[in-house]
Amino acid sequence: MPPPGSPDLVVFACVHNAGRSQMAAAFFNAFADPRRARAISAGTDPASRVHPEVVDAMAEVGLDVSAAVPQRLTAELATGARLLVTMGCGDQCPYIPGAALDDWPLADPKGQALEGVRAIRDEVKARVERLVRTKGWG
Repeated sequence: MPPPGSPDLVVFACVHNAGRSQMAAAFFNAFADPRRARAISAGTDPASRVHPEVVDAMAEVGLDVSAAVPQRLTAELATGARLLVTMGCGDQCPYIPGAALDDWPLADPKGQALEGVRAIRDEVKARVERLVRTKGWG
């Protein structure tokens, strides 16, 4: 368990941790008050890097995810998480004991043209803004 008064932890997870979950964590950490909540992203089968089209789309809105490194979702990484948001991982979606679960059915940006990635990015942004607002993490 995290120490009392520490920020809530939100985990965004997808299969490769190279697109949707990276976008969501970047938006969340930009929008949320770090004293109230912070986000990490991880995957069940991490890729070697963030998809280049995701890096480009996020740069367009002023968020640099070029140095982000996909990581495996482990019990240690998710310890104390309050919320797990899964994105398109289907049967591979993880479970975190004690964390609420939400699933966002979003298309995978891998290999899509920039226009398609922009649409996914904008949907992720809207969902993160709504989450931060409704949970009072802003």
